[in-house]
Amino acid sequence: MQDQSADRMGTFERYRYYLCGIAYGMFGSVMDAEDMVQETFLRWEKVEPDRVQSAKHYLSRTIVNLCIDHLRSVKLEREAYPGVWLPEPIANSQSQVMMETLMQSESVSMAFLTLLETLSPLERAVYLLREVFDFEYAEIAAIVNKSEANCRQIVHRAHDHISKKRGRFEVTPEEHEAITRRFIEMCATGDVQGLVSLLADEAILYADGGGKVKSAIRPVYGAAKVARFVFGVLRKLPPSAQIEVKTVNGRLAIVTSVDGKLEQVLTLDIRDNHIQNIFIVRNPDKLADL
Repeated sequence: MQDQSADRMGTFERYRYYLCGIAYGMFGSVMDAEDMVQETFLRWEKVEPDRVQSAKHYLSRTIVNLCIDHLRSVKLEREAYPGVWLPEPIANSQSQVMMETLMQSESVSMAFLTLLETLSPLERAVYLLREVFDFEYAEIAAIVNKSEANCRQIVHRAHDHISKKRGRFEVTPEEHEAITRRFIEMCATGDVQGLVSLLADEAILYADGGGKVKSAIRPVYGAAKVARFVFGVLRKLPPSAQIEVKTVNGRLAIVTSVDGKLEQVLTLDIRDNHIQNIFIVRNPDKLADL
């Protein structure tokens, strides 16, 4: 009996980071993802072994459906969130295994996770399973209890929706780093016009303070307004502020601390060689793990 329990634990541990990757993709929150993984483990402990033909399939189905149910239950809570809601940033050291599970760093980028928020829980699950985790449609259909044809339609709609918002050309990590460092240089030298030219005309800045710290309640639209907002934030930083460049969610990010306390994480969404979106996470609850 003890050996059987150890085998079950070993099987679960083999899939733990994989499950955490699915849940983080669904939630954009490490804490919620870990809660779903723990709940999945509790169900795994109780299921009769002879009812499980494939551990991976059982665990995937369990966590996906737990995530869908949880997202539906917190829908009103998300809608009542003060200001803009952004995903929880994760440092490279935290996310390395998770990113390997998610196949590519783009799948944990702040921009990609924010786009997933615009999909329904079911659409998000089906899209992630197909486009990120490379599940067959027959497997997805069994997991979400829909027909294969329905799942194909869901992926097609979600793909069209996301593609329209992601720009025409993907950027390489090297291009992303080069533009990020240009952004930092222009901020450091006070080059407002240079920053405006680096931003897309329709650039948008999103800031998430969670109602706990001072932050923009609504998105800031347009290159000129975004540039002025960024320089306004920089002017208000105290002399003790420390700005560093670190890898967050698989991309370079600008991390600001004041007197040793992490204040904000700024990441850039770069498409077509311009900054399309700026994401600033200031909610202290979302920075605690960093």
